[in-house]
Amino acid sequence: MEPSIRIPSAPPSHVRVPPELEGLRRLAYNLYWTWHPRARAIFARIDGVAWARHHSPIPILTAGVDWAPLLDNPDFVAEAKRVIADFDHYMANGADHWFHRKHARHFDGPIAYFCAEYGLHERLGIYSGGLGVLAGDHMKSASDMALPFIGVGLFYRKGFFRQTIDADGHQEHRYPDYDPHRLPLTRVLGREGEPLSVSVELPGRDVRVDVWAVHVGRVPVLLLDTDTPTNDPADRPITHILYVRGREMRLHQELILGVGGVRALRALGLRPAVWHLNEGHSAFLLAERARELVAAGAELDDALTQVSRNSVFTIHTPVSAGNERFDAGLVRAIAGPLLDGDGRPGTGGVPVERLLEIGRGTDGDAGQFDMTAFSLRLTNGANAVSRLHAETANTTWSGTAPHEILAITNGVHTPTWLGGPIRELYEKYLDADLDDLDASTAATRWWDRLDRIPAAELWGAHLRQKSELALFARGRLRSQFARHGEPPRELRELERVLDPDVLTIGFARRFATYKRAGMIFTDPERLARLVNDPDRPVQIVFAGKAHPADRPGQAVIQEIFTRSRSRELHDRLFILEDYDMRVARFLVQGVDVWLNNPRRPLEASGTSGMKAARNGIVNVSVLDGWWDEGWTGDNGWAIGDRETIPDEAAQDWADAMDLYRILEDEVVPQYYERDRRGLPQAWLERMRRSMATTLWTFSTSRMLHEYTERLYLPAAGIAVGENLEAANR
Repeated sequence: MEPSIRIPSAPPSHVRVPPELEGLRRLAYNLYWTWHPRARAIFARIDGVAWARHHSPIPILTAGVDWAPLLDNPDFVAEAKRVIADFDHYMANGADHWFHRKHARHFDGPIAYFCAEYGLHERLGIYSGGLGVLAGDHMKSASDMALPFIGVGLFYRKGFFRQTIDADGHQEHRYPDYDPHRLPLTRVLGREGEPLSVSVELPGRDVRVDVWAVHVGRVPVLLLDTDTPTNDPADRPITHILYVRGREMRLHQELILGVGGVRALRALGLRPAVWHLNEGHSAFLLAERARELVAAGAELDDALTQVSRNSVFTIHTPVSAGNERFDAGLVRAIAGPLLDGDGRPGTGGVPVERLLEIGRGTDGDAGQFDMTAFSLRLTNGANAVSRLHAETANTTWSGTAPHEILAITNGVHTPTWLGGPIRELYEKYLDADLDDLDASTAATRWWDRLDRIPAAELWGAHLRQKSELALFARGRLRSQFARHGEPPRELRELERVLDPDVLTIGFARRFATYKRAGMIFTDPERLARLVNDPDRPVQIVFAGKAHPADRPGQAVIQEIFTRSRSRELHDRLFILEDYDMRVARFLVQGVDVWLNNPRRPLEASGTSGMKAARNGIVNVSVLDGWWDEGWTGDNGWAIGDRETIPDEAAQDWADAMDLYRILEDEVVPQYYERDRRGLPQAWLERMRRSMATTLWTFSTSRMLHEYTERLYLPAAGIAVGENLEAANR
C-alpha cells in the first residue's frame, strides 16, 4: 500500500507564485509547514507583517506579493528551494520509512479515520479542544510514519466559538465566518474531474454535501460541507458550528459525518482496509456500511458481522455527558428515511428498530440511542486512552462491549509542540530527528542522553521560552484590558507582569467543573501569601473555554477573572482569553509548572501535560489520566494518592491542602534554590526527567505503534484474503 493517498483536487488558481518557486504554492496548501520551522520561516520572509498577523501562508500569497526583490535576493531563493526540496523529498519517500515497509503490506486499502473535529492549526478552527488536537496529532504522526491514512470530518464554516471575557468576567461568544479560499483547503474532484459532492437523504429531501480536502503531510483529511447554494437554506447551516447545542441539529451533523463520509470515500474509489471511529460521533458510518451490504444482497446479520470485522473504536471520556446519546424517537424520525427497511437482502434498508436495539445503553433505556454502546457492539476492537481509563471503561461498559476495551494511552506530536530554543538544543547536542521519533534501536533513543545538554544552556533556552510567553501574554492582556476601558497607566503596568525570573504555573484546558480549575482558591489567604512572597514569588496563568451551554463552567471563568483583579492577587494571577492552539503552544513551552487537578478518575487521559513535559515543564497533577502512569516520583509531583473519598467536598478539600503543601514545601523551594552560577540544579534535573520520561512514552509515534499492532493489523488481517463484497470496504 502506498504511503500517500492521492486525492484529486482543484488547484488554487487565485494563488500565484513565480514559476521558479512554484513549490511554495504546493507547500502553502499542505500543513507540513505547521510542524517544520524552516517552512514557516520562508513564508515569514516573504511578508513578516502579514505572517505575524495571520500565521498562515495563504493570506500572504493571496494578497499579492511583490516578488521582484525576493527573486533578486540569492539567499532567499536558495533557502526557498532548499525548503521546497525538503518538502518534496518528504512527500516522495514515505515508502522508504521502516514502519511503512514493515506494516503497509498488510493493508489492501487505507485506514479511514473518522472524527468530529480536527485540531491541525489555529487558522483552521474546526476543533474545540483535546479530542480535536489529539486527532490532528494522530494525522501528523501517521504522515511522518508513512501509514496509509485518510481522515474524514466536517468543515465548520463558523467553527467553534471565539472567546472574549468582559469587564465583569463573563465569557462572551463570537462565531467566525471562515472563507475556504483563505484557508489551506482545496475542493476535491470526482473521477470525471468535476467538484465532488455526495448526497444524503434526510426526511423529505436530499442534502448535497460538498467535499474539501486539507493535506497534512502525506495524509489527506476530507471535510464535508452542506453550505452549498443548491441546498435548502435551512440545510446549509448543518455543518456550520462545531458541537451545536440543538440535539436535532447535532443528529443531522452526525448523519452527514457518518453516512456522507462513507459515500465520499466510495465516490473516490477508495476501499478502506480499516475503519477507525474516534469517539461515537461518526457511528452512523457503521449503519451506512450495513445498509450497503444489505442492498448488495447480504443477510442483515451477516452484513453487521462484516461491518464489525474491520472497524475499530476509540472512547475518550468516562464522563456521561461526553458519550453522545439521542432520543430514540428523534433517531426514528431523522434517520428512518435514510436507513430504514425490512432488512431483507436486496432491499437496501436496515430496520431502525434493530439499530436502536444495538444502541441501547447500559441503563437499558429503550428511549435513548447511545452512540458509544452502538459503536462498541459493532466494532472488532476498542480502546480507552490511558491505562486508568481502560479500567474505568471496562467497568462502565461491562456486558455491553463484546470485547475487552484495550488501553492505548494518548500521545502528542512532538514537532508541533516543541519550542524553538529547546528544539535547537535537542538537534545540537543529541542529533535528534524530530520527524522520526522512533525507539526501534538504542541508538535512536536520544532522550536517554539529555545529560549531554549543558545545564546553563538548558536553563537559558527555558528562560527564552518564558520570555516569549511573557511578551505574548502582555500583548493579549493589554488588548483585553483596553477593551474593558482600563486607563493608560494600567496598560503600561502590564509591560512588567509575568517576569521570566518568577516561578510560573500554567493551567489551561476546557473549564468543565470536574477539572476543578478553582481548587487553588480553596484557601485565598494561604494562596495570597504564597504568590506574594517577596523573596520567592509565584505567578499563575489560566486559559480555557467553557461550552456555551455550560453555565457552571462559565461561572468558574468569572471566578478566576474576578480574583485576578483583586488587590490580593493583582499582578500575580492572569487569565488569557480565546484559548486555542497558538495560546496553548506559548503556555506549554513557557511556564515552569503545569497544574492539573481533576477529580479522579474523570480525566480519561489529558495531553496538555505531555506537551509541557517535552519542553522541560514539570507537572504537578492528580494521579488521573496519563499522569497516573506517567509519574515516576522524580519527574514531577503527584497531588494526593490513588485512593478516593466518596464525599466530593472532602476529596476537594484534601486535594487542595496537598496542593498547597507541595507548592510551599517542595516546588517553590526547589525552584529558587540556586548554585554559585545562579542555576537551579535540582530543578534542572527534574526538567530533564520530565523530558526523558515522556518524549517517547507519551508521543503519537508510540501511540501509533500500538494502534497499528493492537487494532489496525487485527482488523485488516481479518479482512485480507477474504472475498468480501466491494461494499464492505
